[in-house]
Amino acid sequence: MPPLAGAELIRTPVQLYRYLLRCCKLLPSTAMQQHYRHAVRQSFNSHADEEDRERVQLIIQRAIVDADWILEKYTKK
Repeated sequence: MPPLAGAELIRTPVQLYRYLLRCCKLLPSTAMQQHYRHAVRQSFNSHADEEDRERVQLIIQRAIVDADWILEKYTKK
């Protein structure tokens, strides 16, 4: 189950970036939000020159799975 509705519609790196920043807002503390926002920005910048479409789709899929795992880990009740 994806952390936010619409995860299955993500096709471009910009869509992924916005989606991950929205996921960061769901984290419980401001420090965690800042940490993961910074990590998202760093990863986005480091993969900005990626041109292989298959590789980009793999990165997108993995990022969504990772975001789901992080949200489940920190937002359990």
